[in-house]
Amino acid sequence: MEGANAIESWDFAAGFFWAVLEHAIYMWLFGTTICLFVWLKAHKHFTEVIPTRFNRQRREVCFTLAGDNEPLFVPWESLCAWVIQSHSATQYGATRQYGMGMGFEHEGEWVTLEFQCAGAQLGIAHWEAVRAYMAYELDDLKAMQDPLGLQGPNDPPHEGLHTFRNARAGLHRRLREKEVGWVYAFFWYVYHVMTFWTLPNRLVEWEIKRIDKTGRRALPQAMIDWSQPLPVEQRAKPSNTLVRLSAKVRTLIKQYPRHDITEIFAHVYRAERQASDNT
Repeated sequence: MEGANAIESWDFAAGFFWAVLEHAIYMWLFGTTICLFVWLKAHKHFTEVIPTRFNRQRREVCFTLAGDNEPLFVPWESLCAWVIQSHSATQYGATRQYGMGMGFEHEGEWVTLEFQCAGAQLGIAHWEAVRAYMAYELDDLKAMQDPLGLQGPNDPPHEGLHTFRNARAGLHRRLREKEVGWVYAFFWYVYHVMTFWTLPNRLVEWEIKRIDKTGRRALPQAMIDWSQPLPVEQRAKPSNTLVRLSAKVRTLIKQYPRHDITEIFAHVYRAERQASDNT
C-alpha cells in the first residue's frame, strides 16, 4: 500500500512539473526581458545624467537641473535632506515605500532630488554617508570605505576579484592569529560556495568594464574647474553655528550611546529653535 502511494505521489509530481513547465519558461523569459531592459536603461543613464557632486574643500554641492547644462553651486549648510515613508493598500495587502531626498531653494522655488530606498534606516544611512564625507576630513580611501581591510594598497576602488582574494587572505591571517576558529572558517567557505564562489565578483568587474566602455556624459567646464583642489588657506570652514551644534551632538552621543542618532539630532535642533525663538 505504501509503495502504491509513493508511485501515485511521484506520478502527481511528474505530471504537475510537465504541466507548468511551459508556463514557467514563458514567465522566466518575461522576467529576464524586464530585468535586462531595466539594466540597460540604468547603464544608459551614465551617458545622459550629470551626477551630483560634493566638494568639502569648498563646502558646496553641485547640481545640474534636468535639461540644463549649467551647474548650480549650492552652499553645503543650506542643503535640506529628508527621509520619507508612505503607505498604500492593494488587493494583496498593505505596502510601504521609503525614499531619501535632498533639496534647496533656487530663484524662489524648491529644487529636489529624491530616490527610493529599501527602508527608512537605509535612507538615513545614505544621508549619514554623505554628511560624514563632508564633515570629517578623511582623505584616505581605505579609512572612508574599507573598515574590513578588503582593499590593498594598489587595488582599484571598486569591488572585484581582489576583494575576494583579500577577504580570504584576511581569514587565513585571523586563523593563524587565533582570532577565529575552524568552525567560522568552515562556514565562511560554505557561504561563498553557496553564493557561487567568485562569480559575483567577476560580474561586478564585467559590469564596471561595460560602463567604462559605454562612456559617461561629459561634465561642464564650470564643474570641472569647481572640482579642482584648493590650497589649504583657501578652503572653506564650517560656520560657528554648525561647529557649536556638532559639539552638542557629540556630547549627547557620549552621554546616550544607545539612543538613535536621529533622535539626538532632533533634540539638538529643537533646543536650537527654542533658544532662537526665546531671543
